[in-house]
Amino acid sequence: MTETPYTPPKVWVWEQDNGGEFASINRPIAGATHDKELPVGEHPLQLYSLATPNGVKVTIMLEELLAAGHNGAEYDAWLINIGKGDQFGSDFVDINPNSKIPALMDHTGEAPLPVFESGSILVHLADKFDAFLPKSGPERTKVMNWLFWQMGSAPYLGGGFGHFYHYAPEQWQYPIDRFTMETKRQLDVLNRQLANSEFIAGDSYSIADIAIWSWYGQLALGRLYGAAEFLDVESYENVMRWAKTIDARPAVLRGRMVNRSFGELHLQLHERHSAEDFETKTQDKLESEQS
Repeated sequence: MTETPYTPPKVWVWEQDNGGEFASINRPIAGATHDKELPVGEHPLQLYSLATPNGVKVTIMLEELLAAGHNGAEYDAWLINIGKGDQFGSDFVDINPNSKIPALMDHTGEAPLPVFESGSILVHLADKFDAFLPKSGPERTKVMNWLFWQMGSAPYLGGGFGHFYHYAPEQWQYPIDRFTMETKRQLDVLNRQLANSEFIAGDSYSIADIAIWSWYGQLALGRLYGAAEFLDVESYENVMRWAKTIDARPAVLRGRMVNRSFGELHLQLHERHSAEDFETKTQDKLESEQS
């Protein structure tokens, strides 16, 4: 398809119907659109999220902490339906002024602490429980290098490649080529790094692996944008080996299920309040009880 030439106006004006699948929730202003109180459960950690790549970073981390014996990481996870604009409710905006999931309230201190941005939440939890991130020194810096690599790189994958290849109302060659090239370059960066180590930042599993796998591991495993064949992911052999290794971790499967409201019913756990919920509250079981 040939793109229609576009001449930007002197001053941009928001056209609310322009934006494809997410036109109803994308807007050029911040702040709450409505008053909405968020629920609070019994655990000190309250998570408000959705099982997007950014969301599963945190649920995987929490499930990994629990699997490692950190009982203080017990949490309540509440579903935020971004398609309906839950992220613009007043209580949510109080936690995250940027109106993006995931958002965490940590009630373990003298005053409730809001924590937002997935990378910040991962570091907060890692430091809190002294897990999946070295306390100091070169090894910590290596993990942080790759964590921040993910933060800077994933917008090209999600907002760039994913949007124009999968979500945009029309497919145009120029943006698809532009962001495909960058996505494949990023996969090559990871492939070269993983040629020399089992995990992203060395021989130990870390929050860098959790953050990067949630985007690039799932991409390699064919779970994002229906683009695995298009990107020839199988050619990145080291990435594939790493992606499958992490995918086999039981805590990763549980983390993928939490706040998931799409896909196979047995993998959907809309809310999570205890470990038993994985056995009794998945959507296939709830719908079976109702029928």
